[in-house]
Amino acid sequence: MNKNKTFGIIGVCGANGNLIARILKQRGYNVIGNDLSSKEDCRFAKALEGYDIEVFYGEAPEEFFEKADYIIPPASLPKDAAIFKKFDKPIFELYDVIEKLKSEKPVFGITGTNGKTTTTTLLKKIAYDNGIKPCEHDLEGMQGNAEFIPILQSRLDGDVGILEVGTFGIPGTIGRIVRDTGMSGGLITNITPDHLNDLGSFKDYANVKGEFISELGFGQLIVNGQDPTIMGLIREMDFKGEVITFGVDELPESVGMKECVCGNEIAVKEIISGCGYYFCKCGLTTPQVDYIATNIDLKNRTFDLHTPSEKLTVKMNVDGLHNVYNITGVIIAAHKFLNLPYDKILPSIASFSGVSGRMEEVATVDGKTIFVDYAHNPAGVETVLKEFKKLYGDFTTVITVSSESGETGDKDIFNSVLKYSKFIVPASVASQKVAFNEIKANSELNDRIFLNHIDDFEKTGTLGASEEEVKDGIKKALNLDCDVVVAIGEAATKFKKVIFEL
Repeated sequence: MNKNKTFGIIGVCGANGNLIARILKQRGYNVIGNDLSSKEDCRFAKALEGYDIEVFYGEAPEEFFEKADYIIPPASLPKDAAIFKKFDKPIFELYDVIEKLKSEKPVFGITGTNGKTTTTTLLKKIAYDNGIKPCEHDLEGMQGNAEFIPILQSRLDGDVGILEVGTFGIPGTIGRIVRDTGMSGGLITNITPDHLNDLGSFKDYANVKGEFISELGFGQLIVNGQDPTIMGLIREMDFKGEVITFGVDELPESVGMKECVCGNEIAVKEIISGCGYYFCKCGLTTPQVDYIATNIDLKNRTFDLHTPSEKLTVKMNVDGLHNVYNITGVIIAAHKFLNLPYDKILPSIASFSGVSGRMEEVATVDGKTIFVDYAHNPAGVETVLKEFKKLYGDFTTVITVSSESGETGDKDIFNSVLKYSKFIVPASVASQKVAFNEIKANSELNDRIFLNHIDDFEKTGTLGASEEEVKDGIKKALNLDCDVVVAIGEAATKFKKVIFEL
């Protein structure tokens, strides 16, 4: 690739186009851009600031094609599009960028059903606190954990890549991210049912997550050893790399059933949803983990962590047993991947106040404390509400979720809410339907469930409620005899500004 040539990027206001433009500029290439949107509507314009990239907004003018030696179109643009017939320029595609501009830094990935964002954010904080710069996609409002964003992000400037790796329920996505970032290590938080509408069964979903293991090859894998799905996949895929396990020494609170990778249903004595002590007749059983958290004091936010070489006293600044798991995994990753001694890691843990939208205390209205939490799948909802029950006793839950596992997921979520909440306000259409059927089957629930239907909001992914439905749901919750309100789901976190309006 000749650095005297100019690359013209079509769709520079989109996520991929924005990232490609910045990668090329950081590596010394000439870049110009075009996008059909106006300058005011360019979604990620802020990320382009300071890069000296000339952008032509609206229909691409002749000047754009005259200046460009190569054209980089959006991956979604058909090759027979009129724009290519009008101007005869060599095409440089997304896969050319990935192939020719490799990541030049160590890359670590974090995946799982729950806890990915908290774990990724905390590991990055530890890196920054110790003068190590992770590459950042800087796409405002974009989580960016799937498709091509992590792959391109790994090619941006930085000392290391610390990437959240997700899937929209599409087989091959995770495997491609691991391969195309040159990932050398990773962490799996847990694997519990999700995306069942897209993938059909839990085993299919587990296999999609299992791409992380199979593609990591001989790398280093840090995993929750108390999750039978993760440990079963490692065995089934005959992983040849280094496996480091962690867990928590706590009495189980319930017994849940989970499908083993061998196909049998196994009973899991659960510490958190889907994770704990297990044994399957295929021989899969809870291992003696390498790192174990003990003496957990959730009230004072402390625990001891026994490492292979020493015992650490860990002070955390977030709540919940699930965060003991998250923090334990991060400590191992910071020690092993970032090569930091424990005394450089623990101060960052103690000052980490969590991620926006995760057990986030938003405001107090009329003496009632309102929290929001992004939990949007059955295991996530059960784990979070169990922690709220321990910490606060009675609370009202406002449900804004529409499960990506369809009616089964919606029902499982509702049952968890029913199990832990004093009162329930179903704000999403999906939860309304489940609530209606539950009340019809048991009229006594009329005293606990307060229907809140406004309109037939069409869900997008896990965004199950409209802004008005969230607002009305929280208003209804504030009128109930409970001092704590927990609004769960993507809509609750996206539209939390309505709480300030109240």
